[in-house]
Parts: sequence; structure tokens; C-alpha cells
Amino acid sequence: MKLLVYSAKDFEIPFLNNANNKIHKVTYTTDALNSETAIQAVGHMAVSIFSGDDASSLVLEKLSDLGVRYISLRSAGYNNVHLKTAHKFGIKVANVPEYSPYSIAEHAVAQLQALNRKIILADRQVHAYNFLQSNLMGFDLNKKTVGIVGTGKIGSVMAKIMNGFGCKILANDLKPDYRLVQQYDLTYTSLDELCKQSDIISLHIPLSQESYYLIDKQKLALMKPGVVLINTARGALVETKALINALEKKAIGGYCTDVYEKEIGSFFKDNSKDGIKDTQLIKLLSFPNVLLTPHQGFITKEALTNIAEVTFENLNSWEEGKPSNNELVLETISS
Repeated sequence: MKLLVYSAKDFEIPFLNNANNKIHKVTYTTDALNSETAIQAVGHMAVSIFSGDDASSLVLEKLSDLGVRYISLRSAGYNNVHLKTAHKFGIKVANVPEYSPYSIAEHAVAQLQALNRKIILADRQVHAYNFLQSNLMGFDLNKKTVGIVGTGKIGSVMAKIMNGFGCKILANDLKPDYRLVQQYDLTYTSLDELCKQSDIISLHIPLSQESYYLIDKQKLALMKPGVVLINTARGALVETKALINALEKKAIGGYCTDVYEKEIGSFFKDNSKDGIKDTQLIKLLSFPNVLLTPHQGFITKEALTNIAEVTFENLNSWEEGKPSNNELVLETISS
């Protein structure tokens, strides 16, 4: 079938081409899907989108009118797709439920240590031939209490890694995995208790109506003054305005994130010449104890290989008239 890949990145195209194996006729566009770019899908039966694309009701209606019948997500999260509308118009949607939990968990730990041990500051200093050490103080991870919110595939890997550092691990999940209790001496507790007791908190849950602004003013107020909060999941898990307030008051020790609440408009493009207009993002980036990366946690060879393969597995199933194993059917819809 004819496929249009929105938000195509140069680094992922070779992986997608290899996974396609010349089966489908693929067109790539660097444009994100939105109400204006939907017209590009004319003549295509399928589109593939990323987490920064807009698949809201209006856009889906336009895609349906253009003859699009399939959407293959190149991400696990699907909060950017209005699934009820997709179902209404008979558009089948499938995601990549897991691609490499190690890529995300390892990135979270890399961010933690880069912020904690002042790696970026130290690198900047020595490149300016400044070899002073006075402002490079960090802390040992050993014996620290780490709170992991969400113990699915990624959270489980995070627990494994932090256990290796000799940390005490607290966890919170709607569906506890008690195997982790035995493997990593992990303790499940309430979110409030996790916030109160943890030196480090790492978020590994999907974004939903229930988890939107999970970390708000009240939860931030429960945290230790020196806590490091890590978010490699979804930006809107954390209320940015409340976070900025906590950072200004020095109520938390630092924030590491690979995501942002309002990525559309700033992320996934080079703004170095024109700058950005998002005042909250500008403010967030002004704090020396904030480390933000541009949604790059999935960018490993292993993850990109898996994403590409599952993307085309979904399309191959539909081409053969079969439901995809990763199809987001009506029962999965919660919004």
C-alpha cells in the first residue's frame, strides 16, 4: 500500500527503508501531521506518525475524507490520537507498544548522572581551560532512595539499574509487579509516601486523563528539598507552572527531562536562528539545575530497529487483511 511517513527524521529513514524491504510504496515528509499538512496524505491509504504529530478529531476527519484507512504510530504513546474519532471513521490505529525499554531507562540514568555530577558544566569549563573543581559537587547514588512511578517494561529496567547502584527502591503502580520485590528488594507504596521519602524520583507511566499533571503543586510540596525529579515519559505528567515555582523557591534539587508539556511548536526542529516563543520553556531552560534533552531517549540503534520493524509489521498485517497485534481497538480507548 502507499504510505506517507510524517515527521520523518533523517536518522530513522534508513531503519524504515530496511524494515519495509521494498514491500510498500513509501513517501517521507519532514512535516508534522496537522490540519494543514493532512492534505499531503491524498492518494495514500496509510500514514505513519510520531508523538509530536496532531491526530485530533479534525485532522482524522480530513484524513478519512482523503481515503486514509490506517495509522501506524512510531511510538508507544498514543495520547496525540483521538481514538474514538478514528474508530468512528473506520481508521485502524496501531502503535509500537515496546521497542527498547533499555534505551529510555538508560537515558534517564544518563541524565541523572550528568546533572548530579555536573558533567556538562565540567566539560564546558575544561574546554575553556578552566580546571577548577569548586562548583562540581555531586552525591553518591549508593544508599539513596529512588522512587519509580510506573513499573512496566521501562520502570522495571530502571529498578534493575538503580538496584545495581545500591539504591533503596520505592515504587508506585496501579498493577504492582511483585517479582520486582524479590529481584530488587523493591517496596510498593503510595505516591504520596514515595514523594516524601525519595531522594530521586523517575516517571515511567503513559499519559492519560488520570495521569495528566500527576506531579502538581501538591505532589511537589511533599518532596524533599534536594530531590531530583526525572521525566522521560510524557511532558504533561508534570505541571510545568508548578515545577517552575518549585525550582524558583529551591524546593527541589533538580529536574531532568527528555520531554516537555507543549513540545509542538518548539521540539523536533532547529530554532537556533529565530529562537522560541514559549515563555515557560525559556524559563525552564534558564535554571542551572534543569537538564532538558530534545525527546531523544528512543534514539538508539536497537530502539530504531524495533520501531521500524513493528511499524511495518502493523502495515503488513493490514495489507493481508488481518488485524495487527498492536491495534488500538475500542476497548483500549479511555478518552
